[in-house]
Amino acid sequence: MAASSLPSFPPLLLLVMLLLPSPSFAISYCNGPCRTLNDCYGQLICISGLCTDDPDVGTHICSSGASSPSGTCSPSGTLTCAGTSYPTYTCSPPVSSSTAALLTLNDFSEGGDGGGPSECDESYHANSDRVVALSTGWYAGGSRCGMMISITASNGRKTTAKVVDECDSRNGCDAEHAGQPPCRNNIVDGSSAVWAALGLNQDIGVVPVTWSMA
Repeated sequence: MAASSLPSFPPLLLLVMLLLPSPSFAISYCNGPCRTLNDCYGQLICISGLCTDDPDVGTHICSSGASSPSGTCSPSGTLTCAGTSYPTYTCSPPVSSSTAALLTLNDFSEGGDGGGPSECDESYHANSDRVVALSTGWYAGGSRCGMMISITASNGRKTTAKVVDECDSRNGCDAEHAGQPPCRNNIVDGSSAVWAALGLNQDIGVVPVTWSMA
């Protein structure tokens, strides 16, 4: 991973900045402010004080023009976990015929990343099942449970998947959420079968996609 760097400042200004208390950055997205690698969301890296694609990892999240996680929906608060602040959301960007999202990877099987069983059916799902969890706003209180959505990757490949769970944008960092922080408000959290159907490298962990109701 490339080393992060900060903008150059005059010596006197730099001294003043060092003496001031350090602000606490929430997790930042593309072109958001950062000071350390941990300030940037997902596979992004902090370069010159801004979060951007990591050239070593080869991500193309920012250069793809993917929308900010906040979209048209502002955070409702923050949740601090182990000294890091995460934005929380009760809403998601509007759903359209081609809704921009970030696809993340989840293990919906027992003992997997998702913690407990899926909310929609109180069941676990095999990694071979094409299933997804949607951010709180898109999950809409479970109204999309059992419905099929269509997902399109930037490589042009498409697949369908069943909505079985919520990717909680309001709560996290506890046993119920397997210690994971709150989801952003534009997440389609897919099983490994979804990633395979789209021909995506699961090691990347997060990629821009679009989705719609199937």
